[in-house]
Amino acid sequence: MAKRIQRNVNRGSTAAPPSSSGEAPRRRASAVGRRVSGQLVTEFTVQLATLTSAGIPVVRSLTILHGQARPGPFKEVLADLVEDVSAGTPLSEAMSKRPRAFDNLYSSMVRAGETGGVLGAVLERVAKFRERAAEIRSKVTGAMIYPVVVLVVALSVVAAVITFVIPRFKEVFKSFDIEMPRPTQILLDVSDVTVQYWYLVFGVPLLLLVLHFVFLARGGAYRRLIHRWILKIPYLGQVMVRSNVAAFARTFGTLVQAGVPHLDALEISRETAANETFRLAIEDVRRTVREGETIARPMGESGVFDDLVTNMVEVGEQTGELDSMLLRVAEAYEAQTERKIDALFKVIEPALLIALAGFVGFIVVALFVPLTKIMSAVSVG
Repeated sequence: MAKRIQRNVNRGSTAAPPSSSGEAPRRRASAVGRRVSGQLVTEFTVQLATLTSAGIPVVRSLTILHGQARPGPFKEVLADLVEDVSAGTPLSEAMSKRPRAFDNLYSSMVRAGETGGVLGAVLERVAKFRERAAEIRSKVTGAMIYPVVVLVVALSVVAAVITFVIPRFKEVFKSFDIEMPRPTQILLDVSDVTVQYWYLVFGVPLLLLVLHFVFLARGGAYRRLIHRWILKIPYLGQVMVRSNVAAFARTFGTLVQAGVPHLDALEISRETAANETFRLAIEDVRRTVREGETIARPMGESGVFDDLVTNMVEVGEQTGELDSMLLRVAEAYEAQTERKIDALFKVIEPALLIALAGFVGFIVVALFVPLTKIMSAVSVG
């Protein structure tokens, strides 16, 4: 990576400038409206931090990175950044115009770095923050999605068996006119209902699922209810609480470390919070702090931050080391989150396999018992 950047630095003065001004409005409209990959933004941040820390001017650094970027939405964003910064616009302001690539946290930290003259160091913090946040987010998402995917696949197989396979066995059983065992009769009844009312059996859950995501996307009371319920799910709720506490502590601590005022840092932390319950709690903390209170007291009263977090924040406020205390909280809770996710996977995998094996066993037994009766009747006949 460093060698590639150095090669681009050496030929940076001959790099082609972004497209002509006549193309800028069309490019800007396209770039602003399209979301870019978070991984691309993180890689860009690492490279920009390397270049600026080496003393290369921001405009030239952006031009180099634009030149080596692959065609796509992010290359268009970089072209706009080069154009704006070349015209005298601060980098943070230029980034704030592209919220789909650079969120409020990103542009606020860049602004703090510009103000303090430590842009390179701040960009390095942003890169580390984004890499760690993506790592934790990926693990938490995997912990939630994995069992759902396995369950959906299992239910799909079961639905196919009940809809297409069981009816064939039913015809065989009827032709021999034998008495069905209770498990077999239950299986046949379920198959009959599924085949006869398939539009309800499959349509109603699908409709409810679509409505769930629609109302969840709209926000409001339903979203708050679901997010509050998620935090109360046994074990998984603990994982979500710890991951949200870690995300808040890392976001808030990184912003404070960069020199962002506490109220602004709390507002950005609220905006980036993934859970509505935490968003409301952070908003309450911010409102109380704006009235002159310390940060620790309203955090302790919120109901989502435990005593360890509030005590460390209180010590940080008293010693003037709030940022370092918050980052220690983030590291501790990220480690706890990872351990709990690893333990959860160790339990979920065998539990799902046992449940699936149990259901398959039920179907096999329900079909095997009458088949043995049929074979006995045939052999006697």
